[in-house]
Amino acid sequence: MGQRKQQTLSRKNWMAFTGLFLCLYLVIHLAGNLQLFLPEERAHRQFNLYSHILSGNLIIKAISYILFASIIGHVVYAIIITVANNRARKVRYYYDRRGTASKWYSRNMGLLGTIIFIFLVMHLRDFWYVYKFGQLPMDADGHKDLYVLVVGVYSELWYVILYVICMIALCYHLLHGFFSAARTLGLYHPRYAQAIRIFGWVFSIVICTGFAAMPLYVYCLK
Repeated sequence: MGQRKQQTLSRKNWMAFTGLFLCLYLVIHLAGNLQLFLPEERAHRQFNLYSHILSGNLIIKAISYILFASIIGHVVYAIIITVANNRARKVRYYYDRRGTASKWYSRNMGLLGTIIFIFLVMHLRDFWYVYKFGQLPMDADGHKDLYVLVVGVYSELWYVILYVICMIALCYHLLHGFFSAARTLGLYHPRYAQAIRIFGWVFSIVICTGFAAMPLYVYCLK
C-alpha cells in the first residue's frame, strides 16, 4: 500500500512539473504571438522574422524537444493516474455528492484535457508541420511567410469558433491544474492560499483571453 501511494505521489509530481513547464511555455508563446496585434505591415515582417529566429536557434530547438516530451509525459501520466484512480474506486455510491464538494471542471478534467489534446494536434498540424515540412512562400526579407498562413487559417470562421471554445476549455483546465500542482508541490499553504487562488484565476484568464483574441482579431480585421 505504501509503495502504491509513493508511486501515485511520484506521478502527481511529474504531472505538476510538466504542467508548470507548459504554463511557462504558454506565457512565452503568447508574448511572441502578440506581434499579430501590430499594424498589418509591421506585424507581417516582425512575425516572420520572429518565427525565422526561433526556427534557427539551437537553444529553442532544445527547448522544443523538452516541450514535446512534457506534453507526452503530461498526457501519459494523466491517463495512468486516471486509470489507477478508477481501479481503486471499488465502492460505488448510489447517491454521489461530489458535485457539492468540487467544481464541475475538476470532475471533468479528462474531457477538458481530451479537447485540448485534439486541438493541439490540429494546431501543430496546421502551423508547425506546415512551417517545417510544407511549401510556404517567402516574404520580402526571404523568410518563410508564416504570417500569410496564420491569416489564411484564422480567416475561417469555423476554425475561429473552435479555437475560442478550446481556449475556454484550456482556461478551466489551467484553473484546476494550477491549484492541483500547488497542492502536490506543497505550495498551497493556508497563509497564502488566497494569493495563489487569485494568481491562478488571473493567469488562466489572461493567457486564454490573449490566445482567443488573436484569431478573433485576425478574422475581424480581414
